[in-house]
Amino acid sequence: MEFEDKLPIVEAVLFASGEPVDTQRLCEVTGLVADELEQVMGALDEKYAKADSGIELLRLDGSFQLATKQEYAPCVKSALEIKKNSQLSPAALETLTVIAYNQPVTKGFVENVRGVDSSGVVNSLVEKGLLAEAGRLDLPGRPIAYRTTDNFLRSFRLSSLKDLPPLPEQSEQITIDEILENAENEIGQADE
Repeated sequence: MEFEDKLPIVEAVLFASGEPVDTQRLCEVTGLVADELEQVMGALDEKYAKADSGIELLRLDGSFQLATKQEYAPCVKSALEIKKNSQLSPAALETLTVIAYNQPVTKGFVENVRGVDSSGVVNSLVEKGLLAEAGRLDLPGRPIAYRTTDNFLRSFRLSSLKDLPPLPEQSEQITIDEILENAENEIGQADE
C-alpha cells in the first residue's frame, strides 16, 4: 500500500481524536515513517487550503490536529452556543509571556519577574487550559512548575514555541539607568 493511501486513515484519526495527535502515534497507527507522514500531512494541507473547505490542519509542536478555519469561528460558536471568548487581562498576558519564554517555571519565579502576586492569574490560566503543571521541582517545599499547553499554541496560532517572537537583545533593551536619566532630563526641561 502506498503512503498516499494512508491519507484517509490519518484524516480519520485526526478527526475522531479532536485533540492533537503526536507524530510518533500517527506513524505507529499507519505504519508510515516520519518522512512519509510529512508528505501525507502536506497533501492534507493542500486539501484543506482550498476555499471550499472549512477545515484546516494545525501543526502543534510535533503533533497534528484538525480544526475549523478561523473565518468560520463565529458560525461554529453560534451553532454550538459557545460563550464568547473572554479577553485575557494584561496580567494574564504578562504571566503567559514569562512562562512561555522560561518554562517550566514556578509561581514564585513568575512573581519575582512581575513583582506582584501571580497565584490567582496562574490558577486562572490553568483553568482556561493555557497552562499545565509540569511536575514538581526538587527544591524545598517541592514547588509546582508550570508550562504552556497545546491549547496555548492553538490560541495564539503557533506551531511550536520556536514560533514565539525573539526577545530583544540586551543591547536593545532599555536599562533602569536610562529610564532614570530620561526622567531627570524631562524634569530639568520642565523647570526651565
